[in-house]
Amino acid sequence: MQTRAQDQSDPGSTDEANLSRSSFTILEGTDGETTVTVTEAPTDGPTVFVIGGIHGNETAGYTAAEEITEWTIDAGTLVTLPRANPVAIERTTRVDDEGVDLNRQFPEGSDPGTELATAIWDVISEFDPDIVIDLHESRGIYAGDPVDGVGQAIFHSRRNDVAQLAADTADAVNETYIDDSNRAFQTGYYSAPDNDPSGLLVHKASRELNADTFLVETVSTQNELETRVTWHSAIVEHLTTDALFPTDEPDNGHEPDEPLDEEEEPDDPPANENGPDETEPDDGDDSSGENGDDGEDGENGADSGDNAGGDDSNTDGDVPADHTAPTATIRTEPANAADRTFAPDETITLDATCSRAPDGELVSYEWSIQSDGTYDESGQTVDVTVSATGEHRVLLRVTDDAGARDTTELTLTVN
Repeated sequence: MQTRAQDQSDPGSTDEANLSRSSFTILEGTDGETTVTVTEAPTDGPTVFVIGGIHGNETAGYTAAEEITEWTIDAGTLVTLPRANPVAIERTTRVDDEGVDLNRQFPEGSDPGTELATAIWDVISEFDPDIVIDLHESRGIYAGDPVDGVGQAIFHSRRNDVAQLAADTADAVNETYIDDSNRAFQTGYYSAPDNDPSGLLVHKASRELNADTFLVETVSTQNELETRVTWHSAIVEHLTTDALFPTDEPDNGHEPDEPLDEEEEPDDPPANENGPDETEPDDGDDSSGENGDDGEDGENGADSGDNAGGDDSNTDGDVPADHTAPTATIRTEPANAADRTFAPDETITLDATCSRAPDGELVSYEWSIQSDGTYDESGQTVDVTVSATGEHRVLLRVTDDAGARDTTELTLTVN
């Protein structure tokens, strides 16, 4: 079943003549040269930064960002960087020609890791945006654990107002655009600072610039590009309505010709039954096409679009709306195990005692050791001995006494 899509028009009501729109290039004369567009409304307001194309095979993200570049706005400033990673876009791959994943080059507390990442961060720092939105795609649908894929999700920081805005946005988009409950959008928290995935742009912007940040993922399989672009644009519009369109309801032409039938309105989305072909995306994948996979950009602590407290994917029951979710954290002995290469049959100790439950106590520590997503070990610490060479994913899921959950992961490399 497909979601209806409409031709898109500029969402604001301000006359184009009253706007200031300009552009400039970064890394001019290099393979990384790309364009930033700045749209300023005549009325003061917040600054919004929208970025797409960090991964070159996630077509809907940068296509939507290109269309958002042309929006008229009623207040504030809209800064857009649609084609953030032109080399990867040209190659239609997740990574650039040197195998670098751009969305792992923004470490917190230190300088970006590449020339392109530095140039992008310089732009963001200069404009100091109030809101940052990063548009991505995944081959699998988010079902609480990023191992299954992260499509149809809006990830966000742990501030209550940000979480509520993400949940309200998922509700609105699901009601208006989604007629298949398996495609309903969910929301999820970012991983903790010391957990994987790390080096994400939105993490750095949230924690260093105190911006409200969102990482939006659409599922690229079994949906036309036009539909996925509509989803992205509608989500950005809803997330920025108060900032960019404070006086008039934006009219961007996304609404379906007819309202969705009442019986087709999505319930809470079930666990993904048709996940991606691969349970572990390859950051160095050179496969081409539109089916982007940003799986490891996916975060933890899912909550359903219509209830910020969460559904069965991250709770054992009803959790109060103002309850702060726990944070799962893995420490290792030897330290920094995710950054090392181990010999076969070497033992690594995984320690979850640094996990936290701000609004209660942790009552369960579950481990998935077999790289298959099943939780087959329990306890605050476990010892892992891996004989086979290659990469081995480990998941930790913690549950607090209110039934709220959080999940994190790391990858052990044996060679």
